[in-house]
Amino acid sequence: MAIPDRVPISYVPDYRTRFIGRYDEGEFFGSVTATLADGSGAEDDWYRHKRWYAVLHRFDADGRHTGSDVWFAGTSEDEQASVDRAEARLVEWLDRLPGRVFADISIRLFQIEVDGQVFGLVEDFYEGDDEDDEAAEDHVEFLPDNLGFDPPWDGCYDT
Repeated sequence: MAIPDRVPISYVPDYRTRFIGRYDEGEFFGSVTATLADGSGAEDDWYRHKRWYAVLHRFDADGRHTGSDVWFAGTSEDEQASVDRAEARLVEWLDRLPGRVFADISIRLFQIEVDGQVFGLVEDFYEGDDEDDEAAEDHVEFLPDNLGFDPPWDGCYDT
């Protein structure tokens, strides 16, 4: 089943998509997320390389990306403080969205690069781990949040 023009994403309060919805100018996807440079996870000091961000992506009413705010909050050397700072910044941004309502959204693929890392909803090639799978499926991934979306494109995601 082909990737739809607009990928539905379900609003799930108190979980990974709790900061998504609509506002007067379109739709939004907010999150507190982390990146880890390739290969640094195997290092003894990996926590110095895990970078936490506040992220707010904005989209028009047709799901086209119109802009993003991405703010570096700190590393996992002081993880809880970094996460707290990122969440506080995200809440500030969300409070400034006129007419904000948390709800399901439907957005188009997009990507930006920040600090050498991809942020966005990108096409990915997924192969099932079951030998009986007939073929690979179309798959999109919201990065760096690692939320995977697959057919039947019902807004549900895998982590």
